[in-house]
Amino acid sequence: MPSWLPRAMVLALALYACFQLGSWAFDQLIGLLINVLIAFFLALAIEPAVGRMSARGIRRGFATFLVFLAVLIAGVGFVVLLGSMLAGQIADMVEEFPKYLDSVINWINQTFRTDLSRVEIQDSVLHSDWLQKYVQNSATGVLDISTTVLGGLFRLLTIFLFSFYFAADGPRLRRALCSVLPPAKQAEVLRAWEIAVDKTGGYLYSRGLMALISGIAHYILLVILGVPYAPALAVWVGLVSQFIPTIGTYLAGALPMLIAFTVDPWYAVWVLGFVVIYQQFENYALQPKLTSKTVDIHPAVAFGSVIAGTALMGAVGALIAIPAVATLQAFLGAYVKRYDVTDDPRMHGRSLRRGEPLLARLRRIWRAPEGNGDGEGNGRGADAEGGESPQRA
Repeated sequence: MPSWLPRAMVLALALYACFQLGSWAFDQLIGLLINVLIAFFLALAIEPAVGRMSARGIRRGFATFLVFLAVLIAGVGFVVLLGSMLAGQIADMVEEFPKYLDSVINWINQTFRTDLSRVEIQDSVLHSDWLQKYVQNSATGVLDISTTVLGGLFRLLTIFLFSFYFAADGPRLRRALCSVLPPAKQAEVLRAWEIAVDKTGGYLYSRGLMALISGIAHYILLVILGVPYAPALAVWVGLVSQFIPTIGTYLAGALPMLIAFTVDPWYAVWVLGFVVIYQQFENYALQPKLTSKTVDIHPAVAFGSVIAGTALMGAVGALIAIPAVATLQAFLGAYVKRYDVTDDPRMHGRSLRRGEPLLARLRRIWRAPEGNGDGEGNGRGADAEGGESPQRA
């Protein structure tokens, strides 16, 4: 046995063990890493506000606390307002539900010439097997729901804690990161940090603008239909549909439909149709243009980055995909060498000679000189008037 073989085997086994240990640790810490990533982008989003307050003499930690306090007050106030409104509307709906059911049954009897009654339908539903199974499953799933809610609250607290430290200690974090890098690399890191702040702020600005447009559009519809609490519902639709990826649109449209149903069941159908139509308009017309303007990336790149982020990290990836791609694109753009584009008609999608027959065009290409490509011969191709060389002839 060669003397190097035992050492090579031990080294290979050690590397494999380190790889397995790293994979296991990554799988165990993936949740924490995602929370830290979300906290970092949240800290980048509030960095402009904290920086302005810090420039006016306010301590950076206290400025970060004020920004988070304002966000918390706005969020709690919004939730309390919607919660009280929703509770009152649900109570009214429960009281008026027999009337709605009677109207639906009367319409079915008149339209299809049936003889249905509300009492018979209630008895059949209350004594059905699927309802009993649903109640049993709901009772057993209460503990799972409670565990999920507590886990979500703990995750939210973790994100806010890390984002607070990232925002409050931003300069110290940048100094610690740059202290292990040479001066040239330090400038690149600081430039990348500044680009990330700008792109994240631009992304949030575009989302806020789309939330405003969506809220105004849905507010006009709800006012026309006479649905109560139209301002609060419009704010709900605008915020939830824009800042909760993937399922935000469905959550945002469900509440206005529910409130509209208490006024007139057909109003819920109108709200559903408007939500679907507006969502298509937003996806294919409004969102790509606004995102490309504020984040400065192509609409197709923005759409593809959202799909890729969703496939990699789910809802979190969909939320941070666009600012991450915009930051990477802006940072790499400084290192890509660009050249002046020649003034060629083909750059604009036009041919060199319009109306030229195909055979004449091919003949002209064949007679083109082998040189610098600027239309002047080098002695081996055709002459200035298009004559053929003896070799090609």
